[in-house]
Amino acid sequence: MNQSRSRTPRRSDATRTAILDAARERFAADGYDRATIRAIARDANIDPSMVMRYYGNKEGLFAAAVAIDLKLPDPASLSPDRAGQALVTHFLTMWEQNEVLTALLRVGATNEAGAERMQGIFADQLLPLALRVCPDPEQAPARAALASSQLLGLALARYVLRFPPAVALAPEEIVAWLAPTVQRYLTAPYPA
Repeated sequence: MNQSRSRTPRRSDATRTAILDAARERFAADGYDRATIRAIARDANIDPSMVMRYYGNKEGLFAAAVAIDLKLPDPASLSPDRAGQALVTHFLTMWEQNEVLTALLRVGATNEAGAERMQGIFADQLLPLALRVCPDPEQAPARAALASSQLLGLALARYVLRFPPAVALAPEEIVAWLAPTVQRYLTAPYPA
């Protein structure tokens, strides 16, 4: 009997999935402040009390909806002299395939909960990579922040504000322009 339970999705799993899908779309379209529990529940075809039951409040729902694994390359497998290129290429691929990142950037720029979520992703996922490749571990947080400024600046210009020249750039051009700067931030000697 337990085997059949593990093979058959539970109704609560389907409800959670419907809520998270609706929340991602609503947060991406409306931003954090304008998205409401009622609208998300309506989009998911459920009662708003179910959203509250599973996620507690809007902040809890947002955190669950934007749980993002950047799937960064394993720092141990990354050649320090190619870190900039690998990072820019990887982020560009992620942004092209994942609208949740765009929603998170929009919300993170205007809302404390979104900013905290982005800070957590930075600390948990990007900082370990910087620690692996930068010449002085004490400088890793600043270097990772500078690399993030380039990656997030590109994302803001290309995916949120949609500046026509940024949108028109081919991915290979973006990597060619941005990778040397990110590489310098991560591995160059500290400026004197």
